[in-house]
Amino acid sequence: MLKSIHNDKPLTLGILGGGQLAKMIANEAYRLGINIAIIEKGENSPAGDMTKLDFSNGWFDEEELAKFIEVSDVVTLENEFINPDILEKINQSKKVYPSPQTMRLVQDKYTQKITFSNANIKVADYDKLDSIEDAEKFGEINGFPFLMKTRKLGYDGYGNATIKSKEDIIPAWEKFKSADSSREIMAEKFINFTKELAVMVARNVSGEIEVYPCVETIQKNHICNTVIAPAEISESLKIEAQNCAVKCVEAINGVGVFGIEMFLTIDNQILVNEIAPRPHNSGHYTIEACYSSQYENCIRAVLDLPLGSAEMTVPAAVMINLLGERDGSGVPTNSTKMLANKKAFLHLYNKKQSRKGRKMGHITALGNSQSEALKTAQKAFDDLIW
Repeated sequence: MLKSIHNDKPLTLGILGGGQLAKMIANEAYRLGINIAIIEKGENSPAGDMTKLDFSNGWFDEEELAKFIEVSDVVTLENEFINPDILEKINQSKKVYPSPQTMRLVQDKYTQKITFSNANIKVADYDKLDSIEDAEKFGEINGFPFLMKTRKLGYDGYGNATIKSKEDIIPAWEKFKSADSSREIMAEKFINFTKELAVMVARNVSGEIEVYPCVETIQKNHICNTVIAPAEISESLKIEAQNCAVKCVEAINGVGVFGIEMFLTIDNQILVNEIAPRPHNSGHYTIEACYSSQYENCIRAVLDLPLGSAEMTVPAAVMINLLGERDGSGVPTNSTKMLANKKAFLHLYNKKQSRKGRKMGHITALGNSQSEALKTAQKAFDDLIW
């Protein structure tokens, strides 16, 4: 049993956020005899339902945050949108990973790109945009289309706009600024790619690193839909992607588990898109397919325990996200036929309400080849009735 630093009770890991990633971290924590505290704005979150230490008034409530800090031995997070000032406050009395310093480098995508560029990590050409004229100049230099992005709070396609011509600049700019006139914006050159890749990296406090296989991610409406592990690319490219991912994590002095998203260009160049300082969709497959899942290694990393092996135990795995197709109940109408598939694994996140595009769960299948695993996963997906 891992003991608390305060008494002989089991250690308590605090998690900022109560969604599906926190839920899957909690699953692994309980297996290791570790308690979980959750702080989230709102009751009945997927992870909050799993613990008596559920602080549902959120981290902006000073009293609630103080209670959460008091019961937690070490704190981590399940999303990157926590203000680093809050992390600094927690860090005054309890260790929090990833650190506030790491989060300041990651949260602002422009700062993130500068950090990676300074570490000689290849990224798409980029620049900050302080005006519409800056955007027009970027298009003139780098060509159309290009991407306009909010520097903070963008995910799953939110905060992104594809600028196909000069005429698209003003509508996109006004859309981003309408919600918050102080919102900072950047531009990135459009990349012609053959595949989108991802690598999960775990790094503990002592600097030990475990690198998961390079996988291919397939997007649907800017949301990760399918993950194929390992990616069907050359061995040399897989190794290059893994090495690049490690450099990214070291560049931000990251502790925890990190998802690094990349592009494989038409001329076989690997360019880093962005990094997520937490467990990631592209690593869900690791629960069934690797010796130690990304969630277990997240816990080991932030507690400075020896990391588990990131190697796959099977030749191939495929994960398909279950994205909401309607508004209404978050419970499938019928999962019996899907559960009759004896070679697929169903994960439902216990979200009370579904909406179009919302991540409601995922299915993982294993196989002797990527095509076999994909066929099994797709059959299971088709058999689940929402």
